[in-house]
Amino acid sequence: MTHESFTDIDYGFMKHALSLSKRGLGTTAPNPSVGCVLVKNNHVIGQGWTQPGGRPHAEIHALTSAVSSPDGATAYVTLEPCAHKGQSGACTDALIQANVKRVIIASLDPNPQVNGKGIEDLKAAGIAVLSGCMKEEADKIHRGFFFSLQKNRPLYTAKIASSLDGKIALQCGESKWITNDQSRMRGHSLRANHDAILIGIGTALADNPSLTCRLKGLENQSPKRIVMDRQLRIPITSELVLSAEKIPTYIFTEVSNSKDYPPSVNIITLNNIKDLKEVSRVFLSLGLTRVLIEGGATLLSAFIEEDFVDDIYWFRSNQVIGADGLSAIRSLALRQLSDAKRYKLQELLPLGTDILERRTRRR
Repeated sequence: MTHESFTDIDYGFMKHALSLSKRGLGTTAPNPSVGCVLVKNNHVIGQGWTQPGGRPHAEIHALTSAVSSPDGATAYVTLEPCAHKGQSGACTDALIQANVKRVIIASLDPNPQVNGKGIEDLKAAGIAVLSGCMKEEADKIHRGFFFSLQKNRPLYTAKIASSLDGKIALQCGESKWITNDQSRMRGHSLRANHDAILIGIGTALADNPSLTCRLKGLENQSPKRIVMDRQLRIPITSELVLSAEKIPTYIFTEVSNSKDYPPSVNIITLNNIKDLKEVSRVFLSLGLTRVLIEGGATLLSAFIEEDFVDDIYWFRSNQVIGADGLSAIRSLALRQLSDAKRYKLQELLPLGTDILERRTRRR
């Protein structure tokens, strides 16, 4: 026993459910990406995760995939099963009708429509329910969904590719390629598990990026693209505009649309796109709970100043560029050291000649 309520077997099956929940990240928003494993006689008889677009839910996916009757089985679920009908039937009803014997849950759902009601309904039907199994790990996976409910904003992840001394380009703007192929591929995997990529107009004009996921097998998981373009300077001939029919593209601006953009480009006009709280509310209205900030320095610095950068994936090469290079982060105008934002190191991962630093915001 590793816990007064959970066995090593429970932890093993929940770990499997958590691995399934990661599969849907970037494809299920605004719904959470949940994993579910059905176990009978210590054998997996069904498994599922939230499907693209948020339907069907993980529990339904697992039940329909079951190779034998779930009668008497244990369901391991990374998030409390929903108890409200929504666009489809409640997952609690499906588990009850399947006559499962136990449900083991990692995290409770903070959605007011659920928030404990799922557990109540299961218990009322005579099903044994335990919660909190690998909660910390599950909470990390579901943070984007939690933030949308609790903080009224998405989870923001910053991706930085720089030299060893934190420069993202030479003074002349040359930046291809500071980091190596392994780092770039890892960066593409980040794109695949986020709902949108966010860049500033400076990056759009300098690099003319496509912002797609180019990992083999994940090409269809390219997220939405967003450009912060206060004066609406992005050219009609840019890659982002030309490919907007294939991948949803949004341009946030403060001016009226005075260009002949195709209808596939979504122009969103705000009074002040520097108001990141309002921008975040619009992001949520678009169904975004996980946003990857890819550039540039001005945009990233604004989110850091607002204390909105939750995770940093910093890819550092072995090159030293020097003080005249372009820095990854602009001046934050700190008056004292105690005002500095702090990010806890979670992982150091060698990627050939590069190093990935993964950090999370410290409160």
